[in-house]
Amino acid sequence: MAQAEPERVAALERLITSYQESYYNGEAEISDGEFDILWDELKRLNPESPVLKRIGADSADGFPKAKHLIPMGSQDKAANPEEFLSWAAKTAPLSYVVQYKLDGASLELQYGEGRLIRAVTRGDGVMGDEITWNARRMQGVIPRLGLPFTGGIRGEVVMTRTVWMQKYGDKANCRNAANGIMRRKDGLGCEDLSFIAYDAAAIGDDRFFTDELEKIAWLEDQGFSVTMTREFQDPGAIIAYRSEVAESREVLPVDIDGLVVKDRITDMTDLRRDRPERQIAFKFDLEVAVSILRAVEWSESGATYTPIGIVDPVRLAGTTVQRANLNNPDMIRVLGLKIGSAVSVVKRGEIIPKIEGLAPEEAVPEHMRSGEERDIEFPSLCGSCGTPLANEGTRLYCPNPGCSKRLLHRMGKWVSVLDIRELGEKLLQQLYEKKRVREIADFYTITAEELAAFERMGEQSAAKVVRHIRSPRQLSLAAFVAGFDFDGVGETIMDKVTAAGFNTLSRLRSASVEDIAGVYGLGAITARTIVEGLKAAEAEMDRVLAAGVITIAPPPDEASQPLRGYSFCFTGELSSMKRNQAEEKVKALGGTAKSSVVKDLSFLVTNDPESGSGKNLKARNLGVPVIGEEEFRAILEDPSRAASLSNA
Repeated sequence: MAQAEPERVAALERLITSYQESYYNGEAEISDGEFDILWDELKRLNPESPVLKRIGADSADGFPKAKHLIPMGSQDKAANPEEFLSWAAKTAPLSYVVQYKLDGASLELQYGEGRLIRAVTRGDGVMGDEITWNARRMQGVIPRLGLPFTGGIRGEVVMTRTVWMQKYGDKANCRNAANGIMRRKDGLGCEDLSFIAYDAAAIGDDRFFTDELEKIAWLEDQGFSVTMTREFQDPGAIIAYRSEVAESREVLPVDIDGLVVKDRITDMTDLRRDRPERQIAFKFDLEVAVSILRAVEWSESGATYTPIGIVDPVRLAGTTVQRANLNNPDMIRVLGLKIGSAVSVVKRGEIIPKIEGLAPEEAVPEHMRSGEERDIEFPSLCGSCGTPLANEGTRLYCPNPGCSKRLLHRMGKWVSVLDIRELGEKLLQQLYEKKRVREIADFYTITAEELAAFERMGEQSAAKVVRHIRSPRQLSLAAFVAGFDFDGVGETIMDKVTAAGFNTLSRLRSASVEDIAGVYGLGAITARTIVEGLKAAEAEMDRVLAAGVITIAPPPDEASQPLRGYSFCFTGELSSMKRNQAEEKVKALGGTAKSSVVKDLSFLVTNDPESGSGKNLKARNLGVPVIGEEEFRAILEDPSRAASLSNA
């Protein structure tokens, strides 16, 4: 490797590890296409990198582990026709089988003498999580075949676009929604998922099928839904077919992100390799526009500085784009970007477009070739406290725990988690500037008398603020920790940690980085943030709890979760409690709180059940019971009433 390449390899490894972690956490930061670009460059620079040897670990703590009948390895990828033709020339099959590459979550159904024994997620490619109970509720999973087949049926768990739009529009996309639902401990929502088969392998008996086309026909005969499959002899025809499918994929019922091309002849030896050689994923191109990077702004959120590229306006996916995400410092270095560079900007279902990299030379019009480029300047000092910023490659941040911006962000996060609306941003700023509040525990020492002297605060307003601050609250452990604003660690992540058995504050504090990293999808980066954050905030957390206003709910058990399986959506103001307090009460009893009216909602709670509001009308159209606040309070006092009200 050239001298500059070790640094580039290290940066690529950090980026890929970080993005893998966010992907398996259900919160992908970049598209598959952008990830593939980084992966392919690392593969070119250092084919032996240990990062390339890892297969996405999707282990979800709490599920038993099971071994795959056949290793569920990764496929090689072709990002363009040239790479595909190179693979075709090397492999040279007599006939190609081409299938849609489904954009979901891999699952292996294991059968013994025709009976479904277990369903296993991809895991590390050798071992996965057994989610058989969840899989049995999915559409397309066959519990018993009509013949004594022993072996594995592979497929993808997907959510149709129709179901996603009707019920899960709050999720980023169909894949994220499906990934989250299939790993739910209670199995709720699994009936909204579909299993689509694309492969099968018998154990010790190959009499069921002899090639890939026979395999697909056999799967259909057993009652499975199968991915779209066609046969080709000419690689050029496959390239044309890819373009045709790419143009029409937006109207397909499920998401796909390319094609899978296989040798028609089934090779069981190849299938058992970690990376099969006789099949390849032929990915779609990203939608790309070429522009000029004019500046980089650094967005500040708490302690973190995130680069945003300012580009000449371009039309992309029906909108005019002028701001594009650059993710982090390593991305700038890896892509070799400079102010004045011609860049490729991509956007696929993202709110904020992203800069993919330098535009190919042949794609840059002559009028864009100024030749005047300069290095991008990285901020070196915190704009609030003057502390030198720490640059970890995937993150640029202020390391000073006493930084005013960092402290204000943390206190704002706490106020947000508790939904103390009366404690607005301006009042929070005043409290900080007067050195009255410098940590969360200080909120619980404020008096109405001192607040009344603040600008635009009278006695009544001051008393109202203090009353709401001191209203006793019981928070879940996940919400309590999330309120202390550890970088990138929200309530969703902490829910996963607590569900994995770290469900008391003492257990959390005694956990090591390795312990937390073992929780599904978190990895070492997030685990270290949690462990170090807990240590740094330990005294402050204890002072908050010692104030006697906030308590942490005990770990749930079956007896304490009488509302498990019920979901509630709230609309309008409640008179006896705030909406977030009502949601916390539901969660404490094992129920779930939703932000919108969807088909499987148990109750819509409103202060005016007879109103003609949009949520009320939608609930009635979907057959969702609409109840008033009095009925909701009755359910909290006697959860058994939920069953009778839901059937009313």
